[in-house]
Amino acid sequence: MGIADLVDIVHESSSESWTARNKTAFEALFGSPDGRYPKSAAKEVTLRAPEISPDSGVPFAAYIHPSNPPSGPYSGLSFVIFPVSDGPSLIGMVVGTQGLTPDEAILGRPGHARKVRAICSWLNQKYGGGSLVAWAKQDPTRTDLTVPDVMRRRWPIYKSVFDRYGKEMYALYCPTADHGGTESAITAFLDLLFEERDHQPIASCQANCQSIRNGWFEHLMPHVQREEAAALLAERRYVIVQGPPGTGKTMMATDLLKDEYQGRGRTIQFHPNTTYENFIGGLAPANTAGELGLRFTPTRGCLMEVADQASRDPSHGYLLHIDEINRADLGKILGEAIFLLEPSAEDRKIDLPYDFGEPFHRTFFLPKNLHILGTMNSADRSIAIVDIALRRRFAFVSLWPSMSVVEAHGSATTQKAFRELVSIFIEHATDDAFPLVPGHSYFLEPQESKAKQSLLVNLAPLLEEYLAQGYVGGFAEPIRAFLQELRGL
Repeated sequence: MGIADLVDIVHESSSESWTARNKTAFEALFGSPDGRYPKSAAKEVTLRAPEISPDSGVPFAAYIHPSNPPSGPYSGLSFVIFPVSDGPSLIGMVVGTQGLTPDEAILGRPGHARKVRAICSWLNQKYGGGSLVAWAKQDPTRTDLTVPDVMRRRWPIYKSVFDRYGKEMYALYCPTADHGGTESAITAFLDLLFEERDHQPIASCQANCQSIRNGWFEHLMPHVQREEAAALLAERRYVIVQGPPGTGKTMMATDLLKDEYQGRGRTIQFHPNTTYENFIGGLAPANTAGELGLRFTPTRGCLMEVADQASRDPSHGYLLHIDEINRADLGKILGEAIFLLEPSAEDRKIDLPYDFGEPFHRTFFLPKNLHILGTMNSADRSIAIVDIALRRRFAFVSLWPSMSVVEAHGSATTQKAFRELVSIFIEHATDDAFPLVPGHSYFLEPQESKAKQSLLVNLAPLLEEYLAQGYVGGFAEPIRAFLQELRGL
């Protein structure tokens, strides 16, 4: 009953018996059959809930590290409830005013910040109703940064709390009338707190724990369905699907071209030698019967050819799939044609230096029924990032590794390897390195007898290249340990 008691405390504004009520709720969290965590987990936190009085300052109830003194300022990470007189209590994850110790390793690990942000994103989507009900700091260790003004203005009843503890807060949930949202927020934050202390909920609560975890995990590594990409193309016309290697970006694009577009369009691949003439059009040598035997004539590029096809069949959609779209210098390839890539603009046209014949002649335009889908490997560090001007014109979606795909097609060995490797990236990878996590295609060998060989010849070389290039320098040892485990299968 501990979680239910905490929900009541959050939504009941009375300050009477603040310490006793929190003590009852705290003790009810531990032990079966009615608690959520094992009794041993109670040793990992201490309740600090001073009685509320007019001169007590900003009241709170905090679950803090047991190494802290029984009173006065504390340090380390904590789960905190901040009551106010004119609304529900604010819920949050907070760093003690005395600093990060003894939780500096947890707070400084990229995985902790990543999970907190995913939880808050999930709470906003599930319970926000179009408004922000949760907020998370990018880096919990940045106690020099306070809660931003935009959140202070959104939640004005907590001004005194923000003024006193704004710099220490790194994840917050502002309860609404929906008590279910409050219960989910409390449960998600507490589950994370005890997970960081190596404690899981008791067996009877595991299903609920996994359900909540699955909810926010989708915000950690969201999986985009083909239908969603098709709908986005219909709305925005120009889309780029980006993601780590092996997540099925190219397969999704070719399936879209085959099924949703019934083969209307084509696939091309960009590379460093792709030019404006290849893509838009230009002069190209052509044989002639004259004395010179060679002359230059206006020749259409890939984009102009597909645009021609689409313009002649306006009742159907056409798709140009550009694989590895960031492997070429897009600014040079598009030239003035970048002006045409405005999904909402009407009748945009550019002048051409040569006559390319029907239907364009010396004026180029993109028909409304022509859609462009680029696929981009976010792990390729040898090429430039797509510039801001182009990012504004394309809708970007990310395709991440999917556990459900591995469970459906992989073996027990590849499933285990997938979970372990993804866990390493989630916990230790910086935001720059996180997009390097290998996709599910590396783990789809269904036969147990071939699983080890598949992992060694497909996955291991990729990880070794990451190590050699220094891409995973911040967590090289966990990657090396994973490789040793693969070789020992």
